[in-house]
Amino acid sequence: MEINPVFVESAIVFAIVGWVHMVLWNQHSWCSIALFIQAFYVQHKWDRLLKSGGAVFQFRPAANSGIVPASMVMPLLGLVLRLRCSESGNVYLERFSMVITITGMMLALFLSLIALGITRPVPTNTCVIAGMAASAILYTTKQTLTVSEVIEVLEVLLIFVYLSLIVLFLLPRCFTPGEALLIIGGISFIVNQLIKRSLNLTEVKGDPINYFLPVVVVGSLLLGVFFALLFCFMESETWVSSVFFHIMTAVLSLGILLPWLSLFIGRHPIMWLLDFVTFTDRRLSLLAYWVFLAVVATCVVLHQNYQRQSGSKKHQASTIVRKYFHLIVVATYVPGLIYDRHLLHVASVGCLAVFLFLEYVRYFRIRPLGQVLRQVLTLFLDERDSGPLILTHIYLLLGMSLPIWLFPGPCAPKGILPGAGGLIPYAGVLAVGVGDTVASVFGSTMGEIRWPGTKKTIEGTATSVFAQIIAVAIFLIFDSGINLNSSYSWIVGSITLVAMLEAYTFQIDNLLLPLYLFILLLL
Repeated sequence: MEINPVFVESAIVFAIVGWVHMVLWNQHSWCSIALFIQAFYVQHKWDRLLKSGGAVFQFRPAANSGIVPASMVMPLLGLVLRLRCSESGNVYLERFSMVITITGMMLALFLSLIALGITRPVPTNTCVIAGMAASAILYTTKQTLTVSEVIEVLEVLLIFVYLSLIVLFLLPRCFTPGEALLIIGGISFIVNQLIKRSLNLTEVKGDPINYFLPVVVVGSLLLGVFFALLFCFMESETWVSSVFFHIMTAVLSLGILLPWLSLFIGRHPIMWLLDFVTFTDRRLSLLAYWVFLAVVATCVVLHQNYQRQSGSKKHQASTIVRKYFHLIVVATYVPGLIYDRHLLHVASVGCLAVFLFLEYVRYFRIRPLGQVLRQVLTLFLDERDSGPLILTHIYLLLGMSLPIWLFPGPCAPKGILPGAGGLIPYAGVLAVGVGDTVASVFGSTMGEIRWPGTKKTIEGTATSVFAQIIAVAIFLIFDSGINLNSSYSWIVGSITLVAMLEAYTFQIDNLLLPLYLFILLLL
């Protein structure tokens, strides 16, 4: 009997959900289980809808809807963050974590209701299960959140609705429904938090570093939506349009985003950044090293394109060539994690801003680099880049950076979590930089026995787990801040579960795997 990989993927996610709630069973646990069950039913219906071509928007082809793995990320993340903040006595962040949990549940529930609303005939059994899950979530929301927190959840939901309509209309075939839930849901939450803090500047506090990411995300979103709508009515490839694009980008950055950011950090961002970068000689050395790696990556891209133009029969970069960039990113992040995580945080946010800007230049064909970037980057496309955007490199950056951006420093004693929590900032390096890279290289070159229903091999998965264990041992040697406290079995189990998810998921593994490993290590 042929095994359906979607069922196996759901079973792995359910195992992660069960593992989490074995540790922190509370009133939200029943809601999480109910949410998983209804997401499983809805995913089956939506997969059938996608195959029949009856979906309202055009989603990424050759992939399932991914409702189950995407629906559980934000609720589980909020639950484990709440556990850590409760243990540290941080009441504010404990309440904030509860908002994250309920927001994730409500977003997943809303997306599931949309799927049921456009399915014909309407599946009665799935509607009953969704109704039961919605009742449990609404009752728990009433019991655990204050009125102001409920309003905050509704604000995120409203932003999510509008952004979904805009993004899915402007960018067809770029996302699966699950990926849209993760990406647009995360952006909606960031937008709402930035607006909330902008309206209450007297309550703004914390590390200035934490305000760079929200401002960059919101600024990039405004820039993309503005020019996407503008270039519907005018040609983007002319020099006049290109000059206008660069001028408006400078106006948005210098005239709106920098003053906005200065309100949060209390001084001019550029002066703060200069003082931050030059604070120690080590930071200057790290920046020089990262510039060198960026030059190496650029040389790899140019060399591959030169081979294509010189008459080589190979028109697309192989899996192994694409994994070169994973190794370069690992070489970039590991020294930053060991020696200066604050600098790595700021640098990764800056790199995200540059990547998004260059993607806009490529997408709109802005002169003088638009057409060049389009020709250069098409060599590295894979089946996941089926829409108008090329997002693989951005997903790689996000996968490596999300554990650093989400690292719960205020909820950790002296900024360091005990046990497996010491590996939390390394979750992206382990899951994507080491695990995914080794699984792809060894699976494609040496693998012979395939997991039932997939193209992934058992040899690739086993080698991935082994490589991540070796990486953990290396981190223990060089990073004195890691103290596993005999939590080795938990680490091996977490790595194995995430490696199995990599073998069976059809979603963007660069985005999904680090988040699940982050959740498990945070317990």
